[in-house]
Amino acid sequence: MENTQTLAHRGGHRWRLAAWGTASLLVLLPLVAMQFTNEVNWTLSDFVFAGLLFGTVGGLYELTVRMSRNIAYRAGVGFALSAAFLIVWANGAVGMIGDESSGYTQLFYGVIAVALIGSVAAMFRPAPMALAMLAAGLAHLGIALGGLSADPRGAAISAVFAGPWLLSAALFLLAARQRAAAPQA
Repeated sequence: MENTQTLAHRGGHRWRLAAWGTASLLVLLPLVAMQFTNEVNWTLSDFVFAGLLFGTVGGLYELTVRMSRNIAYRAGVGFALSAAFLIVWANGAVGMIGDESSGYTQLFYGVIAVALIGSVAAMFRPAPMALAMLAAGLAHLGIALGGLSADPRGAAISAVFAGPWLLSAALFLLAARQRAAAPQA
């Protein structure tokens, strides 16, 4: 009879396979679309960039799963990585406020820097990570609101992208509370 650790490992393997398979399909989807429409026109560098972006995000999440068993912590990292991914993807494609070269759009990369520097300063502990993600979310929201006069539609859509940062902060706070409530071994 198999023990639960073996079963959990197998289930994790299936999830990993599904996640990496989905990422690979998403990177290759434009290749298929290019066969049917001229609206999609990716170059080799676009595919390399997409592959690196998906690979980096996936690799960082894999590292998180290996480092923490706490579901809230893992979800917090997942939402933070998703927020960073969306910023890079949207800015690379069309820009978030104005076009991809506008000053407001470039400021969103600073939000990723806030999250990254805050995470390192927090030494990846959940309570300070909550503060780092809150700072990133508020910075993101501030940039979006600041861009309202330049591009109201883009700014409004960009403001919604602060949500994953803020949800990440809430999940890290939950992970910190769970950690504090856990019996110390």
